Amino acid sequence: MTAAAEPRPSRVAAVRIWLTLVAALIAVMVLVGGATRLTESGLSIVEWKPVTGTLPPLTDTQWHAAFDAYKTIPQYRELNAGMTLHEFKTIFWWEWSHRLLGRVIGIAYLLPFLWFLWRGAIGPQWKRALWGIFALGALQGAVGWWMVASGLSQRTEVSQVRLAVHLTLALIIYASIVWTLRRLSDKPPLVAAARLKFTAVALLAMTLLQLFLGALVAGLRAGRVFNTWPTIDGALIPSADRLWFETPWWKNLFDNHLTVQFDHRMMAYALWALAAWHAIDALRARAGGVAAGALWLFAALTLQAVLGILTVLHAAPIGLALAHQALGIVVLTLVVLQVERLTVPRQWTAIAGLTAPVAQRG
Repeated sequence: MTAAAEPRPSRVAAVRIWLTLVAALIAVMVLVGGATRLTESGLSIVEWKPVTGTLPPLTDTQWHAAFDAYKTIPQYRELNAGMTLHEFKTIFWWEWSHRLLGRVIGIAYLLPFLWFLWRGAIGPQWKRALWGIFALGALQGAVGWWMVASGLSQRTEVSQVRLAVHLTLALIIYASIVWTLRRLSDKPPLVAAARLKFTAVALLAMTLLQLFLGALVAGLRAGRVFNTWPTIDGALIPSADRLWFETPWWKNLFDNHLTVQFDHRMMAYALWALAAWHAIDALRARAGGVAAGALWLFAALTLQAVLGILTVLHAAPIGLALAHQALGIVVLTLVVLQVERLTVPRQWTAIAGLTAPVAQRG
């Protein structure tokens, strides 16, 4: 490739800044979504209006119409009967802010992306990847409404399974952007044993599963019960008849408060243990940057475990719960970076087709 065909460093930097801002917006949206759930605000808007819903009610008539629509769903009739208009506005603003952030993220992603495409700043490889991320974002909007719709007719809250799918998809989009950002850097790959790559990939899979389980706990409000540690329901391992009383048995994995919280705890222990082993292995292998990444990940998981214990002991107050969720995003970021630095191919095509030479792996 000729030098003239290579992208200017300023364009590469601009793309990285753009993706960093989008990732930050997604992280903020995840936290706003968590606050929306914790304040029971997610069903305050009962219609999906992608365009006209951008504006909130602006007059008393519009506010009363929105409130009247909320009064038609089971959550109002069974849990919030007698709520005032002022109280309704509080939960409305949380949900409206969450939806507005989704629209802002869509615009913040698509418009700069189209501009970079027009300017020829993105090569074919990254076009496919970035269009794929945009498609996941569009799907996320539909999944969000699918989640909300589950609480509009027969339930007083959204389905915890749909909530978990919604959160996990948001985090997959976030992780994809973090991965792409790392791939767009000019940092060379790191030489490390294959087993370190295997444990890093296992940590990533377990982290995503743990975040899914955490969403189930939040959706069921399971963090407000069994508020002891290290015991749960009076024992380190609850009795089988308490863990598996629902039929068919698999429903306990999603509907049984005890089973869902117990699974979340057990996965936390497994994650912490594997992260400790990964760090020790990386240090013994003198893997340099890999060891540093492993230590940062282990430290974050240790702090996350402490926050999780405090959240349970205090019955999931909003401040601790949101801190726990925020640190979960940090853990996900660190594990994605760790996997990526261990799986950089020997050659890769970067933005605008720029080929970056890399060192041979050991």
